Amino acid sequence: MAALLALAMTGFICIVTETLPAGLLPQVGAGMGVSQALAGQLVTAYALGSLVAAIPLTILTRRWSRRRVLLLTLVGFLLFNTVTAASAHMGLTLAARFMAGASAGLAWSLIAGYARRMVAPHQQGRALAIAMVGTPIALSLGVPLGTLLGGWVGWRTAFAVMSGLTLLLVFWVLAKVPDYPGQADAERVPLRQVLTTPGVRAVLGVVVTWMLAHNLLYTYVAPFVAQAGLRDRVDLVLLTFGVAALAGIAVSGRLVDHHLRLAVLGSLAAFAGVGLLFIAWADTPLAVFAGVAVWGVSFGGAATLLQTALADAAGDGADVALSLNVVVWNSAIAGGGVMGGALLDSWGPSSFPWAVTVLTLMALLITRAAHAHGFPPRRRHDI
Repeated sequence: MAALLALAMTGFICIVTETLPAGLLPQVGAGMGVSQALAGQLVTAYALGSLVAAIPLTILTRRWSRRRVLLLTLVGFLLFNTVTAASAHMGLTLAARFMAGASAGLAWSLIAGYARRMVAPHQQGRALAIAMVGTPIALSLGVPLGTLLGGWVGWRTAFAVMSGLTLLLVFWVLAKVPDYPGQADAERVPLRQVLTTPGVRAVLGVVVTWMLAHNLLYTYVAPFVAQAGLRDRVDLVLLTFGVAALAGIAVSGRLVDHHLRLAVLGSLAAFAGVGLLFIAWADTPLAVFAGVAVWGVSFGGAATLLQTALADAAGDGADVALSLNVVVWNSAIAGGGVMGGALLDSWGPSSFPWAVTVLTLMALLITRAAHAHGFPPRRRHDI
């Protein structure tokens, strides 16, 4: 448990490091002497680092011991968050953010496979659920607390605190996380072969559609809930989502090892239901909070369910497949922002539930069709 929680803390640091500038744009802009628009590129640089580096770094480090790779990612966070806290030049800060994103890309491709190796096959799904619990905690509590901390003591101190947490995590990993060997040459699966493995593309297709649906709504949640008069209660809306997402992780942790297919279908059906609810009652506060709670529960286990399905489908190519997941997932985050912005400008926030419903139904259809490999109905350890 201590080792799995160390992986969860790694995910927590990944998420908070990525999103911390978003809540501190005025302070960052003033401190660096740049516009808030340029300061916002600190988030973009991080995302680009994850996109560009996840696959090549995963392939490059496949032969290395797993704890060595994990420590490499943590040293990256320690170094580049420290540079961000100390830098007085925007170019250097952007470069540090890009490299921190590269560390995150490698970390995300590592965490799932690492967690699965710590337990017996019939416990792998639950182990991954524990290892992924840092994500909703970061989204619901870590980001607001980091923003509050930056407002109190300055944005540079907030990044310095992240470096301090990372240093503590390095010692935690050294003390509690077991080491495992990397893949031998004979075990390594080429990227092209991973992509053509039955089930892999189906799972990635669900990742794209589900995460696009989620992110276009999550990114523009403020204008969406403003329709119900909740413009000044966005913090409460997001807290509701975060707490519900924790419940979703608990539920998925119980279902993933025995009923993975059912859990994915149920989560997608629930999210599609939320889309329909929002189509009808987006201007009703009670309906919005109820929908957000169901949305959080349905989304909370998404990372656990999809990464487990992807790793099962990929077999020996799991680490490479999970690096592909990092790229696809981050692309969906960016795509959700672009798609949501286009919908907002063209048709307003009332168009979001329609897009969510269509994309979620597409994910449902892919999942139903992938019954042979991507999302088989059998228990995971019987596969």
